Amino acid sequence: MDQPLAKVTPPERPLGSFALIATVVRNPIEAWPRAVYEAPVYRSVLFGRPTLFVTEPDLVREVLVAQADAFDKAESMRRALRPALGDGILTADGAHWRWQRRATAPIFRHERLLAFGDAMLGAADRALSRLQARSGTEIDLASEMMHTTFDIIVDTMLSSTGDIEVAQVDRDVTHYLESTSWLVAYALLRAPHWLPYPGQRRAERARDDLRAEIMRLVAERRRGGTAWPDLIALLLDARDPDSGRAMDDQEIADNLLTFITAGHETTALALTWTFYLLSHHPAVERRLLDEIETVTGGGALRTEHLEGLAYARQVLQEAMRLYPPAPVIVRAANRDLRLGGEPIAAGTPVYVPVYALHRHVRLWSSPDSFDPDRFAAEPARERHRFAYLPFGAGPRICIGTTFAMLEAVAILATVLRGVRLSTRPGHVPRPKLRITLRPADGMPMQVTAR
Repeated sequence: MDQPLAKVTPPERPLGSFALIATVVRNPIEAWPRAVYEAPVYRSVLFGRPTLFVTEPDLVREVLVAQADAFDKAESMRRALRPALGDGILTADGAHWRWQRRATAPIFRHERLLAFGDAMLGAADRALSRLQARSGTEIDLASEMMHTTFDIIVDTMLSSTGDIEVAQVDRDVTHYLESTSWLVAYALLRAPHWLPYPGQRRAERARDDLRAEIMRLVAERRRGGTAWPDLIALLLDARDPDSGRAMDDQEIADNLLTFITAGHETTALALTWTFYLLSHHPAVERRLLDEIETVTGGGALRTEHLEGLAYARQVLQEAMRLYPPAPVIVRAANRDLRLGGEPIAAGTPVYVPVYALHRHVRLWSSPDSFDPDRFAAEPARERHRFAYLPFGAGPRICIGTTFAMLEAVAILATVLRGVRLSTRPGHVPRPKLRITLRPADGMPMQVTAR
């Protein structure tokens, strides 16, 4: 490794009010003080409101599982996400969330997702062809991975619609997410919803364009039937097993937007950071290439090979430890309760700072180093279940976890076999929190065909 890996440098002490707001707007993750990475619980007061950061795994379990019904989505996340994603499975709470979760759970069963393997490998092959055509040049790998995972979304979720402009959707998602730090800051300040912010018009236009396109697709498919075996068809056919309730067009659109924006964004970022790490760890890259050749016998990569690529999954898991695509979970207590013996008042924001949890000095040896063997079978069994949360945990664990890992392995193995990706000399990407953890200025990498 020829230079330090990218990471967030936390402030030694809590920031003052002005510096805190400026940092939240610029990059909220840079506002977490060092104590969040070192103490099991960190208490602070943000603009007169008590706030709790929890990194003790047993207490994380209390928040996300044992007392999950005592916590709702925090106002900051609702304010940032609901205008774009509506009231779908990611943003809803209570009974409305539960019935949607019950209705959509069968869609993401493992055996059903394996049927999407060929589409995933096809999109990975197209990505490899694009990269091989650029051999000897520099590309923004983050943008390329967004293109690739959206390609998979189109093939598996929107298979009957070949007229979606991938680059435009990527721009719309980026423009909307870029504004979310202002919405988070306003939520911390308890500012009124009507208060304008920089970039608001562009963000709202991007949001409206996305929603209009998805509503058009849903209405078109409802008129034309559900003959195509994709996610729109599955959502049109989905029923709550308890009540038999079906989703209306608005609810289908909310959930499609959730799966499209949150789904393709997070997997693309996991892959972007993975290739960045591999470019600095040639021994890991060589071992991964050897595994791919062993599993495939040197032949074409097929769906049945994907589950045999155990080390590839370890590499991805370690990359998501260092750079979790969803780097924070925020809840708010909906009633007075006790957490680890401590009283928590109703309304208190409770943060599970996943990025800090994954680099916590009490939980990980050499927390800033890249070591995929942490996720070999034995170390993984010995680790506390709630020390590692790339997909969340508990009843609200990401419903698309299996889908995401399957497509990530397919893309990683396909691309790695065909090209070598090298970080621009001297470039250290800056992790930037915009709901997801993006490299602030993209990921410039040199492409070399193997």
